[in-house]
Amino acid sequence: MERRPEPRPRARDLGLVVGGLAPGPLDAITDVPGVRVGHTTVRREPDVHTGVTAVVPEGVGPRTPLPAGVFTGNGYGKLVGTTQLAELGTLETPVLLTSTLSTFRVADALVGWVLERPGCEEARSLNPVVGECNDGLLSDIRARPVREEHVRAALDGAAGGPVAEGCVGAGTGTVALGFKAGIGTASRRPALDGRPVTVGVLTQANFGGALRVLGRTVTPASLGLAAAPAAEHGSCVIVVATEAPLDARQLTRVARRAVFALARVGAAYGHGSGDYAVAFGTRPAGGAPVPDAALGPLFEAVLDAVEESVLNSLLAARTTAGFGGHTVPALPGDRLLAALGGPAPPATAG
Repeated sequence: MERRPEPRPRARDLGLVVGGLAPGPLDAITDVPGVRVGHTTVRREPDVHTGVTAVVPEGVGPRTPLPAGVFTGNGYGKLVGTTQLAELGTLETPVLLTSTLSTFRVADALVGWVLERPGCEEARSLNPVVGECNDGLLSDIRARPVREEHVRAALDGAAGGPVAEGCVGAGTGTVALGFKAGIGTASRRPALDGRPVTVGVLTQANFGGALRVLGRTVTPASLGLAAAPAAEHGSCVIVVATEAPLDARQLTRVARRAVFALARVGAAYGHGSGDYAVAFGTRPAGGAPVPDAALGPLFEAVLDAVEESVLNSLLAARTTAGFGGHTVPALPGDRLLAALGGPAPPATAG
């Protein structure tokens, strides 16, 4: 795992609590047992701000697939591996996130990495899953700067524990809701049939709309900040993980709620936005899944965790000056709380 920058306050640190369900100990996707995250940030000032993020479930592979589902809110995107994932309901590789025009190099590097894993010596087919967001507002996207070594570093460095958020990995150059965004994560601990389970999400936020925080609209102008240039393209990719015993059909239902949750923070689901969610279970397929009638608390948990993950992605990000002279402001926690009518913590740098 790459060195984490000095942390900024997360939503909960500022008293912004979404929903009534408790988070896991880390309030991160890594609260789900067996899930690791790795980032490689690729930054060459002033023109390159990009990278790759890997979500790695323990033991996943072509011979040991995990149940999974996928949902498309708006399909202007390059989510590699979608059709087989939807058809078979199984995940064979880690889920990687990156920049739009680097998607295909990342997929090729992921295939090479997986084929080298023990037990894959005879594999002749493999379905890599790679999502993307267009970070071309702040990064020279046509340079396609993400290389095989960056992908391998993210995969090999994936670890449990706290997850770096904001301007790291695949979120280095992303913009959402008028502010600098990036990677965000959160988790919840709902009860299914009386048994506590964990659901965790990781979001690569890069979409249009007007930010809503706990139901109130917040714009750069309302916080006294210069407006960011309007991005031509958007996108958001959400990865959901849980150890709950769900089948692929149910995980597709979970993925659908993850995309729905973006509406809570003001997503516009624009023409040029690719809004996707991939949900996987960490238990191999088999056995009796949770009854559908018991899934309500899990759906609620996903909605709350995605909303919080987007807020975390914004609060963790930093003001970024990038390609073409564009500058996108960070969301300052002190001004946000003041606008919401709450006490302001000490000012933080942008």
